[in-house]
Amino acid sequence: MAKNLKLKSARAALDMSQQELADKTGVSRQTVNAIEKGDYNPTLKLCIDICKVLGKTLDELFWESGEQDNEQK
Repeated sequence: MAKNLKLKSARAALDMSQQELADKTGVSRQTVNAIEKGDYNPTLKLCIDICKVLGKTLDELFWESGEQDNEQK
């Protein structure tokens, strides 16, 4: 699993700490850190909760580049 730099940059753009995002989504700071590092694959519910807090879509934060291209071939 690759690092989720899109999540990290969206969070940083809102000047939000990992702890603040964790508090707003009901998980630990360590969970947010693990998602950003690519060490943890979040549930769909958690992905949606994160998107709502950050004002982004699932595609914007969690779609890995290259996957869509491969599916269209």
